[in-house]
Amino acid sequence: MGWKAAQKLIEKWKILRGDNVMIIRGKDKGETGIIKRVVRSQNRVIVEGKNLVKKHIKQGQGHEGGIFTVEAPLHVSNVQVLDPQTGKPCKIGIRYLEDGTKVRISRGIGASGSIIPRPEILKIRTTPRPNIIGPKDTPMNLVLEKTYDAKTGNGMPDL
Repeated sequence: MGWKAAQKLIEKWKILRGDNVMIIRGKDKGETGIIKRVVRSQNRVIVEGKNLVKKHIKQGQGHEGGIFTVEAPLHVSNVQVLDPQTGKPCKIGIRYLEDGTKVRISRGIGASGSIIPRPEILKIRTTPRPNIIGPKDTPMNLVLEKTYDAKTGNGMPDL
């Protein structure tokens, strides 16, 4: 990627993995699908079962070779999220509710202005959190030890 293309990377993504989208340009125009993966370094998304291309894979150690169909990435400008009420493609806006929570809403021509919920798949971690104590982890008794007392001032460094 050149430096010009790197300047045009999207900083604040509104389309997320697991969103229901419609392809608005390309050979699969008008078809809907769910976003399988987001490639933020290239401003691209992979839609499940869409934009299929043939890929020639050479035979190697432990796997067969041949011609396979794989999903190619689409540019993010070629997909739009579907409005949950109308089922039509729409743009996404950000609003804050009265209680201060940030939500995505549908906006644009023909949009209902309804809340677009975050996909449930985002709550599932791809790599589980480690729960085994390793050699470099701090022991729990040292973590819970109180080192500063605000009333007496004990534990304050001498400056």
